Amino acid sequence: MLVLSNDEVEQLVSVADCMAVLEQAYRALAAGRANNTPRIDSLIPHPTQPDAVYSFKQMGGVVWDGVQALRINSDVIHWPKVHGTPRRVKIPAAQGHWVGLVFLFDPATGIPLAIFPDGVLQHLRVGATNGLAARYLAPPGARRMALLGTGWQAETQLLAIVAATGVEEVRVYSPTPGHVEQFCEKMGNQVAARLVPARSAKEAVQGASVVAAATNTMRPVLDPSWIEPGRHFSCIKTQEVGPEFVARVRPVLHTRRQAKAEVLMSGEVPRLEAEAGWWQQPEVKTWPDLSDLASGRIPGRTDPQAVTLFVNNVGMGLQFAAVGRLVLERARAAGVGHQLPDEWFLQTVHP
Repeated sequence: MLVLSNDEVEQLVSVADCMAVLEQAYRALAAGRANNTPRIDSLIPHPTQPDAVYSFKQMGGVVWDGVQALRINSDVIHWPKVHGTPRRVKIPAAQGHWVGLVFLFDPATGIPLAIFPDGVLQHLRVGATNGLAARYLAPPGARRMALLGTGWQAETQLLAIVAATGVEEVRVYSPTPGHVEQFCEKMGNQVAARLVPARSAKEAVQGASVVAAATNTMRPVLDPSWIEPGRHFSCIKTQEVGPEFVARVRPVLHTRRQAKAEVLMSGEVPRLEAEAGWWQQPEVKTWPDLSDLASGRIPGRTDPQAVTLFVNNVGMGLQFAAVGRLVLERARAAGVGHQLPDEWFLQTVHP
């Protein structure tokens, strides 16, 4: 069993690496050579904080010629209002830290192969997913992008979509101006595109061919008035886009096999995680998804005037299997990590 840290994982893979291996994983899924275990969130009231919940999240996946992955999160979550809008925030309740782990297993023997925190891989795989979608759906020759959000999700969205599209200018907006300045200063030397602070979302979107939302809001941020011929939109969660917007564009989901995470709740807990929405309508399960694009079942952008929308509606454990295998291979080649005895994780008692 190989144990890795977030710092080690960060040195081993990039956003571009993630896009490459995810594309192969989606093709395997379309061909029936991969399995994805749907995400399930279990929520109960927090024992001491009345405005928070304890959440246990689990998802898994396997590519037949790869590894089995299990990703879990043990979180304390609340929904504070910021600028009048509720946001989903994970509290670092574990002695000032968060708890998220990825386990990798060998399908040939069942032996556990590796364990590492999910943080870096989580950031990379979300950005890579939207970047891969932009490669298929964004208009060729796009030069300007709008980025709504300046948190950690926005960082990898920027890296991936710039790499996928080659945009030359990114206008960045956050309702907190100081965050915009900090973001542009931090990320400005990490991409070839020029980063420009915007004073409003409308200003950021003006003239942009690609509009990417990367927020933790629980309410729509993509305005239907922004819909113009030839634009590509993307979001990292269903709540960032409303039903009127979805009805007027060509939507593509991350996966239609699970329109949203299954949420199991008991006790008096806030219901924001399980709110009803357009994503529960039956027709959503007929929409194309990223595996359709990657496998060629459906074409990407064929009409330069089309308005496309990629909705990263729910994460997939398969992503951790695909990228996790690459992390494991490179860690072994580089001699990175700490090896624990296999017998610590095996048993003689028939389960």
